[in-house]
Amino acid sequence: MQNQTVLDWLEGYRKAWESRDADAAAALFTDDSLYREQPYQEPFVGQQGVHGYWTGVTATQSEVKFRYGTPVVEGSRAAVEWWVTMLNGGMEVTLAGQFLLHFDDSGKCRELREYWHFSEGRLEPHTGWGE
Repeated sequence: MQNQTVLDWLEGYRKAWESRDADAAAALFTDDSLYREQPYQEPFVGQQGVHGYWTGVTATQSEVKFRYGTPVVEGSRAAVEWWVTMLNGGMEVTLAGQFLLHFDDSGKCRELREYWHFSEGRLEPHTGWGE
């Protein structure tokens, strides 16, 4: 996996989230992908599962600003920090998290695992974040 492929994927993810575009988000994943938003829940499966999840979760979001750090790439896997500020239901919030991504040969995501933390307010990343 090339670093540029991962960066292109992350940029597509950023655009999809900021525009709340479930079609664009789903197109980043394989037909049999696993999207693990929570470690103790069943994953959202395939493009249809991603689309349904995104349609619901972004319905109350606006003014989304998604940032990502420098990914660490090894073979078909990548890990990367991300930081989001937004209005969710009219309330200012910040999410800070990490993705563990597995890609197929075409650059689509086969599996996404994310871990994130929530805080009220719009917070800025700490020094050294994303490096």
